[in-house]
Amino acid sequence: MFNDINIGPITIHLYGLFIGLGFLSALVISSKRAKNRNLNDDIVTGIFYCAIVGGFLGCRILYYITEFPSILKDPSILWDFRNGYVVYGGIIGGILASMIFCRAKKVVFLDYFDVVAPSISFAQCLGRIGCFCAGCCYGKPTNAWYGIAFKNSTHGPNNIKMIPTQLISSAGDLVIFGLLMLYSSKKPSRGKTAAMYIVLYGIGRFAIEFLRYDYRGSIGFLSTSQIISIVMVSIGLVMLAILNKNNR
Repeated sequence: MFNDINIGPITIHLYGLFIGLGFLSALVISSKRAKNRNLNDDIVTGIFYCAIVGGFLGCRILYYITEFPSILKDPSILWDFRNGYVVYGGIIGGILASMIFCRAKKVVFLDYFDVVAPSISFAQCLGRIGCFCAGCCYGKPTNAWYGIAFKNSTHGPNNIKMIPTQLISSAGDLVIFGLLMLYSSKKPSRGKTAAMYIVLYGIGRFAIEFLRYDYRGSIGFLSTSQIISIVMVSIGLVMLAILNKNNR
């Protein structure tokens, strides 16, 4: 919508700025939580570096999968890095890379996932504001009072009032952050905070997909992201069931 801010010869891209702020804030929050739990802050930093690399690769790989028919028609999509970053791919890639890192460092992954999970939601909250600035991830056309018309978006329709799904997602991620912080303060057993993040984000993402209007791939009447959401929520619920059984 207003992604670029020009200050003399310098152009600031708000999408990238908010993504960067999201990662930085998540690192600060996680480091503080790790110290409160007497966990290794260096491990947290290492996890974030791995998550950035794994997340980037995951974003691109899932994008290539969902856009495979288009890539067959236009292979140049493969090396066009201006667009094509699927959030779910980033989450999955970041988690897998972090698991490998923790295994290499011989530390318990779930201990650190519990610490990092709330900050992931906060980072996503800021990231969705970046989406709003760029005009991507837009919602369906609407005549309602809350509809917002983009003027200079290169990612979606301009001058058409649309549901601000980016801001709704951002608010939802902020609520998830608050719920996870509150839940974590009760000192649940190992892995439960991480499992709650997976469940809550999956439910929220499944719901917001009904309001999205940008193409994200589909399987039947559900979008690709909704299918992944179902899988993620199932994994989270299974984790909670297993953890509860182990505790008993």
